[in-house]
Amino acid sequence: MFKMIKQDIQTIFAEDPAARNILEVILCYPGLHAIWSHRISHWLWTHKLKLLARFSSHVNRWLTGIEIHPGAKIGKKFFIDHGMGVVIGETSEIGDRVLLYQGVVLGGTSRKKGKRHPTIKNNVVIGTGAILLGPIKVGKNAKIGAGSVVVNDVPEGATVIGIPGKIVQPKIPPKVKPKISLEHGDLPDPVSEAVNKLINKIESLENRIDKLENTQ
Repeated sequence: MFKMIKQDIQTIFAEDPAARNILEVILCYPGLHAIWSHRISHWLWTHKLKLLARFSSHVNRWLTGIEIHPGAKIGKKFFIDHGMGVVIGETSEIGDRVLLYQGVVLGGTSRKKGKRHPTIKNNVVIGTGAILLGPIKVGKNAKIGAGSVVVNDVPEGATVIGIPGKIVQPKIPPKVKPKISLEHGDLPDPVSEAVNKLINKIESLENRIDKLENTQ
C-alpha cells in the first residue's frame, strides 16, 4: 500500500513540472485524491458492498470534481492532471502509466449490461476534453489529442485527433521517436489540410483552364 502511495506521488513529480514538494502534492492535487478514493471504492465494489462503494465515489466526485465509477479498473502510476470534469465509466479498464487531462470522458454507448466503456492500454496520453465512447480499445503508447471524439479502436502507438477522431500518425516501430507529441499547438489539423488540398487543386485547374483559353 505504502509503495503504491509513493508511486502515485512520484508519478505526479514526473508528469507535472508545477509540483514543488510532497506536502503540496498530498494536499493540493485533486487527481491524486480521486485515485486514492477510487481504490477504496473499488475495493468495496469488488467485495459486494456496492451501495457503500457508490456512495464513496459520489463523495469523491463532490470533493474533487472527478467522477470514477467504483467498478472501473485502473492500473499503476495513473495520473489525472487538474481533473475537473473527468468521467470514467463502470466497465472502463485503464492500464499502467496512463495520463488524463481535465474534461476527459470514458463513456458508454449502450444501455445493455456488459462491457460498455473503453479499454486503455499502458502509456496512453489523453488530451483535454477528449471523449472516448463505447467498448473500444486504445493501444499502448497511443495519444489522443485535445477535444477529439473517438468511437473506434486506436492502434498501438498511433496519434488520433479531430471529430470524429482520425489517425494522423500510424503505429511507430520500436525505438523510433514519435514525430507528433501532445504539444497541442504542433498537432496537425486534418480539416485545414483537406481545405488546403482543395484550394491547391482548384488553383491547378484554373491554371489549366487559363492555358487552354490562351491557346484558342
